[in-house]
Amino acid sequence: MLGQPIAHSLSPLIHTRAYEVLGISGEWTYGRHEVDEDELAAFVAGCGPEWVGLSCTAPLKQVLLGLGEASDRARLLGSGNTFLFNEGSPLVENTDVTGLVGAFARAGVGSASSALLLGNGATARSALYALAEMGVRDALVLARSEDNARASLEELGRTLGVRLSYGPWGTVPDAPAADVLVSTVSAPLASEVAGGLVRLVDACFDATYNHYPTELDRAARAAGIVQLSGIDLLVGQALDQIRLMTGRSCPPEPLLDAAYAALGGRG
Repeated sequence: MLGQPIAHSLSPLIHTRAYEVLGISGEWTYGRHEVDEDELAAFVAGCGPEWVGLSCTAPLKQVLLGLGEASDRARLLGSGNTFLFNEGSPLVENTDVTGLVGAFARAGVGSASSALLLGNGATARSALYALAEMGVRDALVLARSEDNARASLEELGRTLGVRLSYGPWGTVPDAPAADVLVSTVSAPLASEVAGGLVRLVDACFDATYNHYPTELDRAARAAGIVQLSGIDLLVGQALDQIRLMTGRSCPPEPLLDAAYAALGGRG
């Protein structure tokens, strides 16, 4: 795991648990290294033949694209989180999309037609891609700056075939009903609108996990709707990385158990 800061990351725990489950913990190791944008290329160049892949988080997701052949998905999103050495022909992938789609599917939400999307950053872009793959064709974006939201999401939505509309943060209670809610904003910001939004949807995903359970998590659970947290995404994207790096598929439940246990339980 590379990024800055990463001391809080649960990825080493998740990947290491996967190696145990797969019976390869004696052959595979997964660590963490503090690396910034200016250091990434040198770090990659310094990796020996024993290295198979890298997981990358902020602030490396954009600069990573220049270090290998990016998948169509990573290129369209403008960010990658997975680097594969691939025997000298490096590849860059973005597993956040498949991670979120898989997390929804495991919760019984295999498809949707409409969504509420909170935020407009890199995670929101990946979420929009995932929602499109689930069949969403209409999404209402709620963000503090409509101009910033349009600049980040409008062209991507058009490419993916998702019609986007935009609403100011203060009018959340007037938002129309939708199939799913995806929040990519901070836990304190999402808490401002949690109660008003969960009554409008059938499923809720909050990308935040370092404050689990967030107020949005609790509100969704109290409303009796499907509730997914950032842990579900973290494990979901890791499952795809593990498959790409080891060639093996790992069941999600042991990894979810380990991650939630590290945060004090599922709440």
